[in-house]
Amino acid sequence: MASKDSNQKTLLVALALCLVCSVVVSVATVGLKPMQDANKALDRSQNVLSAAGLLKEGQSSDDIHRLFAEFETRVVHLPQGRFATPEELQQAGIDPNSYNSHLAARDPALSHSLKGNDPAGIQRQATYATVYLRKNASGQIDLLVLPIHGAGLWGAMYGIVALEGDLRTVRGLSFYEHKETPGLGAKVDTPDWCAQWPGKVAYDDDGRVMVKVVKGKGQTPGEVDGISGATMTTQGVDRLVQFWLGEQGYGPFIARLRAGG
Repeated sequence: MASKDSNQKTLLVALALCLVCSVVVSVATVGLKPMQDANKALDRSQNVLSAAGLLKEGQSSDDIHRLFAEFETRVVHLPQGRFATPEELQQAGIDPNSYNSHLAARDPALSHSLKGNDPAGIQRQATYATVYLRKNASGQIDLLVLPIHGAGLWGAMYGIVALEGDLRTVRGLSFYEHKETPGLGAKVDTPDWCAQWPGKVAYDDDGRVMVKVVKGKGQTPGEVDGISGATMTTQGVDRLVQFWLGEQGYGPFIARLRAGG
């Protein structure tokens, strides 16, 4: 009988501890969420500013928020190449400031399979994508920033490409997450390699994608030098840039903007 009472007490103590731990974890999660959300927003702002060439060493979080505030955050309907309307965003439950296209790509209602036509290796593509644009005093776009992603050698690479106001010239490119080989493919996020991108020709006069990552040294205004010893990573970057700037990605949207739509 004493042994049975002892077992019951042990079980009750264990259950009480589990309950207390659950409450502590829940309270901590709720309490830390505002800080986590703020860090995510700061990280997003830094990535956008980095691709746009506006992120400088030593800038404070206030500086970053101030610069990012100059951008409009918009959602694009990729298949139709246009800005999404407020009505359809409401119907889809999308908040432009918190929308995550990578999560949406897992939802059949908000994405589609690329089946055999998947040069970037992303498997599924979200219907909607977030873009960031900055306008000048005349109301004209002078910077367009576009999130991109695709398969590298060891996993997905996530980056951002920025275009000048002419929507034909690359302002910059940066990768903020990848699993490429240190010292080789991982050079995609180094300042020296990223410094090649500003000024490259993204589109010709007919809207064809011109920017390309090549093996060895680039010879044309649109070619970027590949990374020596990292052929698979170089090819992955080339394919994902071609994909997102092309007809399957932002191409129709950018063409509409150039036409004044």
